[in-house]
Amino acid sequence: MTAVEHASAIELRNITKRFGKVVANDSISLSLDKGEILSLLGENGSGKTTLMNMLAGIYFPDEGEILVGGKSVAIRSPKDAFDNGIGMIHQHFKLIDVFTAAENIVLGLHDGRKLDRKEIAAKVRAISDRYGFGIDPEKKVYEMSVSEKQTVEIVKVLYRGADILILDEPTAVLTPQETERLFTILRAMRDDGKAIVIITHKLHEVMALSDKVAVLRKGKYVGTVLTKETNPQALTDMMVGHAVTLNIDRPDPVNPTPRLTVQGLTCLDAEGVKKLDNVTFTAMGGEILGVAGIAGSGQKELLESIAGLYPIKEGTIVYSPEGKEPCDLVGKRPMEIKKAGVAMAFVPEDRLGMGLVGGMGMTGNMMLRSWKVGKGAFVNRKDPGKLAKEVMESLEVVTPNVEFPVRRLSGGNVQKVLVGREIASAPSVLMSAYAVRGLDINTSYTIYNLMTEQKKKGVAVIFVGEDLDVLLELCDRILVLCGGQVSGIVDGRTATKEEVGLLMTRVGGGKEEG
Repeated sequence: MTAVEHASAIELRNITKRFGKVVANDSISLSLDKGEILSLLGENGSGKTTLMNMLAGIYFPDEGEILVGGKSVAIRSPKDAFDNGIGMIHQHFKLIDVFTAAENIVLGLHDGRKLDRKEIAAKVRAISDRYGFGIDPEKKVYEMSVSEKQTVEIVKVLYRGADILILDEPTAVLTPQETERLFTILRAMRDDGKAIVIITHKLHEVMALSDKVAVLRKGKYVGTVLTKETNPQALTDMMVGHAVTLNIDRPDPVNPTPRLTVQGLTCLDAEGVKKLDNVTFTAMGGEILGVAGIAGSGQKELLESIAGLYPIKEGTIVYSPEGKEPCDLVGKRPMEIKKAGVAMAFVPEDRLGMGLVGGMGMTGNMMLRSWKVGKGAFVNRKDPGKLAKEVMESLEVVTPNVEFPVRRLSGGNVQKVLVGREIASAPSVLMSAYAVRGLDINTSYTIYNLMTEQKKKGVAVIFVGEDLDVLLELCDRILVLCGGQVSGIVDGRTATKEEVGLLMTRVGGGKEEG
């Protein structure tokens, strides 16, 4: 270790933050040195993002002290954070699409003075060269990939002089190749003396990147361990507080039968841009079909078009129920699809916007589905209140009661309510968009097992995911989308992460169906 690596970058002493009666952070103390990468782990609602938001100046602690470089500081705003060399890259980027990279990077810095574009571009290029960023200062944000936008966010905080960087779920929407490129950059920044905190749920990334790991549980600090002295199982046990099984069961499909046959599906958005282009595949009852692709490749439109929520220009979607005549779903509204006897559950990406009514409790949200029919783990045909309690207990939903408004629950608990309700409707096709996005590892494995249980019952499960390790472990086949087209359909048991990653950027050739 060099001398710089021993110097303290940041120290938190007894930090407490309350929201009403809820204690989000309870007397947390932890530290980070310069030249270190710290992974911050914890289940949903454990207080990770709240803690980092206090460093970023979004919240102010109720109690405790923050030290930067050994000196006590008060961080009351994002400007205070930058003045102390702290920059946070949020999961949802804060960029203006019609501006260039350079314009976004200097936004808010010049107080109305005329910008010296050459000077800005030179400084951006100097930062890029130092850490290996590939960034064009004159490129418009709307022309960029997700990875490029993230790069702009990182350069933005470095341009402002940040020596302490906080990244919230930085790999959530990156391909494996983009993730590895990001890790190379972060290692270069660490070697340059930067202190880096990463909030993530992906344990294999924690092991590959970080120097040490701090674990929070239910708002309290559990401890910090050196990455080289731990393993994923031990970290999970620390997060949850008891031993957890980290195995995804993938039984072979039994008598898989075509349940949903999609042929030549083409969809346009309101501006006439193709979102899906001649998509063809078959979803089989009794198997899990994974859908992979970088963000915006048509995953959302694919599920919404099948569910009758997105207009279709061309193609057919034939639903083949057990023992009944097949029917084409194209042109049918969601209620018409239901009346035609199509039992289809849809877990959308926008949980509160499309999936649940935020002002209602669990009971009210259960009644939004046809809770009177169906068989499954959570079904009670008499009383949606009883069903809500069963979902709450089976999926360990943290809520004061089943009437508590779901919009006031954490993201992970909202997702549990949604998935539990959809499975309770006894679907023959279960479609799920990012079912575990933002969920802690313990809850994620509960969801994976629920999907597998549905598969065993003969349900055709379509699982849109962003973690390729999970897709390769959970799914029987994986359909890869790139720019609204099917770039390949591969066997989940034999495909590699690199193969799928290349198909996501349309390099290489996977076997296509149809």
